[in-house]
Amino acid sequence: MPAAEAAQGVDEIVRSLEADLQKERRRRRLRWVMFTLAVLALLGGSWAYRRATEPPPEARFTLGPPVLRDVVERVQSTGIVEPVNKVEIGSQVSGRVVSVKVDFNDRALQGQLLAEIDPELFSAEVVQSKAQLDASRAALGRSQAAREAARIRRDRVRSLAAESAASAAELDQAQADLDIAEAEVTSSQAQIAQLSARLNSASATLKYTKIYSPIDGVVIDRRVEPGQTVAASFNTPVLFVIARDLTQMRVLAEIDEADVGKVEAGMAVDVVVDAFPDHHFTGKLTQIRYSPTTVEGVVTYAAVVLVDNPEAQLRPGMTATATVETKAERGVLSIRNTALRFEPLALDDAASSGRPGTSAAKGAALANRSPPPTPLGPGQGAVYLQLDGPPDKPRIERRVIEIGISDGVYTVVHGGLQAGAPVIVDEKVSEQKRGFRLF
Repeated sequence: MPAAEAAQGVDEIVRSLEADLQKERRRRRLRWVMFTLAVLALLGGSWAYRRATEPPPEARFTLGPPVLRDVVERVQSTGIVEPVNKVEIGSQVSGRVVSVKVDFNDRALQGQLLAEIDPELFSAEVVQSKAQLDASRAALGRSQAAREAARIRRDRVRSLAAESAASAAELDQAQADLDIAEAEVTSSQAQIAQLSARLNSASATLKYTKIYSPIDGVVIDRRVEPGQTVAASFNTPVLFVIARDLTQMRVLAEIDEADVGKVEAGMAVDVVVDAFPDHHFTGKLTQIRYSPTTVEGVVTYAAVVLVDNPEAQLRPGMTATATVETKAERGVLSIRNTALRFEPLALDDAASSGRPGTSAAKGAALANRSPPPTPLGPGQGAVYLQLDGPPDKPRIERRVIEIGISDGVYTVVHGGLQAGAPVIVDEKVSEQKRGFRLF
C-alpha cells in the first residue's frame, strides 16, 4: 500500500507539471500572436496614414490659357548718336600752329578765325613771286620797245626798197628782226601770265595759313595745340569738328535683315540712352539705307532716326537703343509664344516601365508612335491642349490655329482657340522620365 500510494503521488506530480508546462506554452503562443497582431496593426495604420496624407499626383504639364491683352510688335536696334550736320575742318598747308582761338564746346560763327599756321615761309614766297612778276613786266616793256624799233626799221627799209635804194636781202633781214621782236613780246607776256598764276597761288597758300569756320556751330572736337606741327600730305589732317546744331541729333541704328521689311520711313521711334534710362526721346525714322553691313555673317541695314534734343541731353557718340512700333492690336486674344514652341516629350512603355533598353519596350514605342504632324501654312501655328485624364498622365490634343503679330512674349490668336482654353506651355519632366537612377 505505501508503495502504490507513492507511485500514485508521483503520477499526480508529473501530470501537474505537464499541465503547468502546457499552460506556459499557451501563454507564450498567445503573447507571440498578440505581438504579431500589434506589429501588423502598426504597419497597417502607418500605410493608411501615408495614403491619407499623400499629396495628389503632380501635374505633368504647365498650362497657359489664352488671355485678352494688347500686343504691340516692335523692332529694336542699337546705334550711335551723331549731329545731323557736322564739318571736319583741316589744313591745306603744312607748318607750325602758332595760335588756336577756340576750345571744346565753344560756339563758332561762320568766318571766325579758329587757328593760324606760321605764315613766314608763305609770305616770303609771295614776296618772291611778286618780285619776279615785276621783273618780267619790265622785260615785257623792253621787248615791246624793241618790237617798235624793229617795225620802224622794217618800214624804212621797205620804203627804200620801193625806190630801189635797198636790196631785197635788207628787207628780209628787217622783217626777220621784227618777227623776232614780236616773239620776244609774246614770250614776255606768257612769262608774266605764269608768274601771275604763281603769285596768286602763293597768295592763296598764304591765306590758307588762317583757318576759319565754314559754318555756325559748336566745336565738339579739337585735335590741335599751339606749337604743334601740321603735315598736310596725302590726307588732310582734321583739326576741328564743328556741329551745326545740337538741338536735333540723329541715330544711325543698325536694323537686322529679318526686321528691315517691317519698318519704313516716317514711323515714330522711341530712343533711350544709358545716360538717361528713364527719359524717352521722341524720334522719326527718315531713311533706311540700301547699303548692307555684314559683321561675322550678320547682315544689317543702317536706319537714320532724327531725334529732338532741345535740352542738349544727347551727346555725340552715345549708344542709343531705338524702338520702332510697327504694328499694334488692342484687347485681342493672345497666347504665350512658349505654347507655339512646345512639343511634348515621347513617353513610351520603356520609360514608364523603367526598362529603356529592352527590345520589347522599343517595339512598343515604335508601334505607338503617332504619324508626323502636317506642316503649317503661312499665318498658322500649332498648340497642344490638355483634355481629360489624371493630372500626371492626361490626354492631349494638337490643334492648328491662326496667329497674327507677336511682341516677343505673346502672339495674337485670330482663330482656333477660345479664352481660357487649357493650352500647354511647358512640361514637367520627372527624374524617372529623364532616365535618372539612384542605384
